[in-house]
Amino acid sequence: MRKLTYFVACSLDGFIGDPDGDATAMMSFLDEEFLQYLRTEAPDTLPTAARRAFGIDDRPNERFDTVIQGRGSYEVGLKEGITSPYAHLRQYVASRTLGVSPDPAVEVVADDVVGTVRALKAEEGALGIYLCGGSRLAGELLGEVDELVIKTYPLVYGRGMPMFGTSGVDATAFALDGVRTFGNGALVRTYRRKR
Repeated sequence: MRKLTYFVACSLDGFIGDPDGDATAMMSFLDEEFLQYLRTEAPDTLPTAARRAFGIDDRPNERFDTVIQGRGSYEVGLKEGITSPYAHLRQYVASRTLGVSPDPAVEVVADDVVGTVRALKAEEGALGIYLCGGSRLAGELLGEVDELVIKTYPLVYGRGMPMFGTSGVDATAFALDGVRTFGNGALVRTYRRKR
């Protein structure tokens, strides 16, 4: 069974962006040490444009071969004219309103996103599925999340878009697998779901 990993950036108070979903305030923490971590330990999670900029576009996938994201996350690239933001991965966008995909490499999932993820997890393969965001999609898929990798930046929003944006989420236990600290105050915490 393949794993679904929610690999997400958040503030100290658990928000992945301001109330409108804007997370640009977190970008100031992407210093050389943190970027080196992303390049060497999480390259599959970088958009294709960033992989090209870092000179690792031809690097084979090591952890993920599939990405699923919500429409809001996908729209960030679309606004810049990028229709296939993770060309090195098989790409799914969960959206009831997007309609036809603007790119043949991106499959739109309009209905039963949970069923789609279960089918992806049941596929043969050593690599996992990267849940890129956003908040509502993560809330909908919480029951399928096997691992959390939380990049926490030393920033407080006070209010904003929560990591799991849905009402009625049941308490779900995870076990801490590791913590990595950075000189700028950022942390990367890894948790596995308790089953």
